[in-house]
Amino acid sequence: MDVLTHGLVGAALALSGARRHEARLAAGIGFVAGTAADLDVLIGRDSDPLLAVEYHRHFSHALAFIPVGALLAAGVLWPLLRGRGVFTRLYLFALLGYSASGLLDACTSYGTHLLWPFSNERVAFNIISIVDPIFTLALMAGVVISCVKRQRAAAWAALGAAGCYLLFGFAQHGRAEQMQAELARERGQQVERAVVKPTIGNLLLWRSVYQAGGRYHVDALRVGWFDWFGGSRVYVGGSLSQLELGRDLPPIPDASVLRADIERFAVLSDGFVVQHPEHRAVLGDVRYANEPSSLSPLWGIELDPARPEQHVRYEFFREVSASTRQRFLAMLLGREP
Repeated sequence: MDVLTHGLVGAALALSGARRHEARLAAGIGFVAGTAADLDVLIGRDSDPLLAVEYHRHFSHALAFIPVGALLAAGVLWPLLRGRGVFTRLYLFALLGYSASGLLDACTSYGTHLLWPFSNERVAFNIISIVDPIFTLALMAGVVISCVKRQRAAAWAALGAAGCYLLFGFAQHGRAEQMQAELARERGQQVERAVVKPTIGNLLLWRSVYQAGGRYHVDALRVGWFDWFGGSRVYVGGSLSQLELGRDLPPIPDASVLRADIERFAVLSDGFVVQHPEHRAVLGDVRYANEPSSLSPLWGIELDPARPEQHVRYEFFREVSASTRQRFLAMLLGREP
């Protein structure tokens, strides 16, 4: 999730184990430790753009790395806070703050190396967006009240509310999967692989992508709570052909840097790779787009087949037009775009 939410979860967890006179100190340490795992963004090389993507949410987010990450965070903070208590308490707050980093990111859709070094599988539960204001504001309220009143009750309440929100996301994810399966049945399609993920900032509007008949089918699913609140609705997107290297791209040497980069990107995209419909030299991850029903991936790699020993470029297509925002809001409210 976003850095602020990571810090607030870390602060709330540290507050949950703090004594009254330690509340503000614990919150500060927990906040810093809660954001420490995302320092993996510093790993990378300009000459190899995919390296940073590969190591984001990697070992620093693993459950096995929690004690080490907390120790590193405590070691950095100790010289600054030496007069504020003993190291064991500082480490406890750092441990609590760091402990949820990987699990929190695993609740989103990108994927986290939660079980490293025992498994290289990316774990993604797809039950909450990377940015969700309701989730973040609930945590912020609890942390602020706990710091002001120097008591743990509000932090516990905020963590409880956050947990209930994640459970609601889990339930919504299940309903979105049911809608997706029903949609495929109505179309007479046999689903080979599928993913549903919440769109930015909410648990009502979901992006649906499934593989069937050699194509990826994309739709937006509004998973409403009650019929009077807009109800559930499908917004049909379209479909794109699955990528086939020999058919869709010029010949690329098997042992080349370019071929290796394409294979690396395929792993990072969990195989959901398509040729970008607007940029033919770009291979994109069809799971992500600016608009829930759009066929245009949010990011991808730009190829230069004429230079097979050169690394690909990593491209983002984040520009959001006014019409895209209007369509998103209409779908969110259950209206016709």
